[in-house]
Amino acid sequence: MRPAYAAHAIRTSYVVRRKYQESASFFVRRVANSAKKVDAYVQGPKTHFGYEEVNVEQKEGKVKKVFESVADSYDVMNDLMSAGLHRYWKDELVRISGVSALAKAARSSGKQFDILDLAGGTGDVSFRFIDAAECVERSKSSGKDSVSVTVCDINPSMLQVGEKRARERYGNALIDKNKSLAFVEGNAQDLPFEDNKFDLFTIAFGLRNVTDVDAALREARRVLKPGGRFMCLEFSRVENDTFRAIYDAYSFHAIPQIGQAVAGDRDSYQYLVESIRKFSTQEELKDRIEAAGFTFPSYANYTGGIVAIHEGYKPI
Repeated sequence: MRPAYAAHAIRTSYVVRRKYQESASFFVRRVANSAKKVDAYVQGPKTHFGYEEVNVEQKEGKVKKVFESVADSYDVMNDLMSAGLHRYWKDELVRISGVSALAKAARSSGKQFDILDLAGGTGDVSFRFIDAAECVERSKSSGKDSVSVTVCDINPSMLQVGEKRARERYGNALIDKNKSLAFVEGNAQDLPFEDNKFDLFTIAFGLRNVTDVDAALREARRVLKPGGRFMCLEFSRVENDTFRAIYDAYSFHAIPQIGQAVAGDRDSYQYLVESIRKFSTQEELKDRIEAAGFTFPSYANYTGGIVAIHEGYKPI
């Protein structure tokens, strides 16, 4: 190609690329600015703790006590309460995140890919990310892995269980040497991380336990990198009326009894059941995610709406 033609092609390519970037930026800003207005999750000095009304400043401590009580038996209880379905739901979260392909792309390009799993104390979701990203194989070589998973939880008891399980399952290199996996104590409403740190933010069955869900969503947006993805797996509203009646009967009668039999703690599991009913519906949570500044919010129901996987993206 002659120099004059080459220069013209470069200029044309630049103009087209620049116009595309400006159009994309405008579109993202317009979507972000069109977010629906929603009522604040916390209004006034009172909030809910299950069906109990408590002072806002009391809820965090009460939720902490619940998870301190159930930490050692939490994963076993999840199996019993959901007939093992929670494993399928979590597998789906990891599958649609695309972490397996994203980890390979990050390593091949030499770029860092960081995942934050919030309220993931026992490691059930984060271990799935570790396996999908093949971090164990990478830990057998020298040097720091370019893929990392950080488990953050407000409850140190849950984190202790998670780290103990991780060391038993993977050995020490993953945590101590390659830094592929870390356990950090932190509050969802005031995360101990800098802005624009993570590529993927996940929270499974934890958002409904946060005192101020709106604040937690804003924090998720803050710590994500521009273009980063937010994903939330949470109990939701069953769609079919008949199925909902059966599910409610099982939840309120069977689950607290299972909690008493397995963990010796009926009250904690009664709270967990009630907290599901007090939490946002699928559409309400979608609106909250959008109001927090995420673009392209969406959700998919699983098992008739017993749970839903929500997602959204931080604007570029």
